[in-house]
Amino acid sequence: MYGVMRSYSGDGAKKLAARLEERKAEVEAVIRGVPGLISWGLMRTPDGCTTFTLCKDKAGADQSVIIARDWIKKNASDISAAAPTITEGPVSMRVAT
Repeated sequence: MYGVMRSYSGDGAKKLAARLEERKAEVEAVIRGVPGLISWGLMRTPDGCTTFTLCKDKAGADQSVIIARDWIKKNASDISAAAPTITEGPVSMRVAT
C-alpha cells in the first residue's frame, strides 16, 4: 500500500475545504477513478484542510495527486488556494473497521 497526503493552508485553504464538501458527490465520483484506490478522506485543520489517499501502489497515489490538481484547477481556481504540501510514502500498518 502507498499513501499520499495533500495539506492545504494559508489564504483560500478553508474555502477550498468548503468547496470540496459542497461538491462531495462530484469529488467522490472523480476520486473513485483513481487506480487501486483503497480509501480517501478530507480532514479539516486549523489552517485549512488535508486530504489523504490510500492506494494499492505508488502509481495510484501519484494519479490521485494529478486528479486532485486537475479538479481544483477546473472547479476551484477562483479560490486561489496555494499549492499543497505533499507527503507520501509506503504504508506499513493500517487498522480499519
